[in-house]
Amino acid sequence: MNKNEDRAALFTTGGSQAVRLPKEYRFEGSAVRIRRAGRAVVLEPLEKTAWPEGYWERLDALGPLPDDFTAPEPLPPTPHRDAVLRGLPGKRRRPKKHR
Repeated sequence: MNKNEDRAALFTTGGSQAVRLPKEYRFEGSAVRIRRAGRAVVLEPLEKTAWPEGYWERLDALGPLPDDFTAPEPLPPTPHRDAVLRGLPGKRRRPKKHR
């Protein structure tokens, strides 16, 4: 190893392989982009995406929803999606229980 490299521990959790990153390599957020570059596995931070320029102005230009608009039914619960949503910053909501 050269002086710009460190070592990280591998372990298994829930059937997946994980890497315990040293403090100086930690990421903010709850997810990273992952890709292969030859034999290397590269982890990169996910950048927050902005709304396209003019998005809100175009949305406002559509005007109010018609009186006969009905909202779609909520999605059924899925453990993976719900776990991801719980990990997002901001207001945390519990998924609605379906009957």
